[in-house]
Amino acid sequence: MDRSFSLDRNKGKIMGVCAGLATRTGVDVVVIRLALVLLTLFALGPIGVVAYLLVGWLAN
Repeated sequence: MDRSFSLDRNKGKIMGVCAGLATRTGVDVVVIRLALVLLTLFALGPIGVVAYLLVGWLAN
C-alpha cells in the first residue's frame, strides 16, 4: 500500500490539501473541510491556517 500523500487539485478548492487528505483516508471531503474550519476557529487559531499552508507547500 502506498503511504504517500498528494494534493488533489481537481477536487480541491484552494490548494487541494483537504481533498488529498479525503482521498487518502476515504473520508468525505466536506467532513475534512468542516473539521479544519472548526478546529481553526475554536482550537488551533492561526496554527490551523499555517499547518494547511505548510502541508500544501510540502506536498508540491
